[in-house]
Amino acid sequence: MSTTQSDRLRGLLEPLVAAKGLDLEEIELSKAGKRRMLRIIVDSDEGVELDACAELSREVSDKLDESDVMGEDEYVLEVSSPGADRPLSEHRHYVRATGRLVKFQLAEGGELIARILEVDDEGMDLEVPGVKGRKATARRIAFTDIAKARVEIEFSRKDKKEEEA
Repeated sequence: MSTTQSDRLRGLLEPLVAAKGLDLEEIELSKAGKRRMLRIIVDSDEGVELDACAELSREVSDKLDESDVMGEDEYVLEVSSPGADRPLSEHRHYVRATGRLVKFQLAEGGELIARILEVDDEGMDLEVPGVKGRKATARRIAFTDIAKARVEIEFSRKDKKEEEA
């Protein structure tokens, strides 16, 4: 997608998404056979429910039909929330991942798997799980020390709500 088309799409859609209390995370435009696929990824601190995606999809479709930003060619519109394994790149992503286990690729090399306990403007406090019966340890990491980060999927971890009950 050209930068100007991306900028035009973002300029058109960001106010619409923000009015719903959501963050516009990503806009992807790709070829899907003879058609084009426009994928819009939205998120919020509370997550995004399927009904909210469906409602936003209708509004985005109407907005795109009113404008010429997509041209005359056919396209398929998809509005969704980010997948569980999406990379963490923005401060708000780390805040939303508080309590989750994250795999960090460190800027100096190597990797670290730890649970995010708290996030501030400079970095975050982590709990590094103990290995072979050892206790977990605390660690602080600055955002500047992170090359990449991604949430690790945990199948056996209890939800916070379950733990509090």
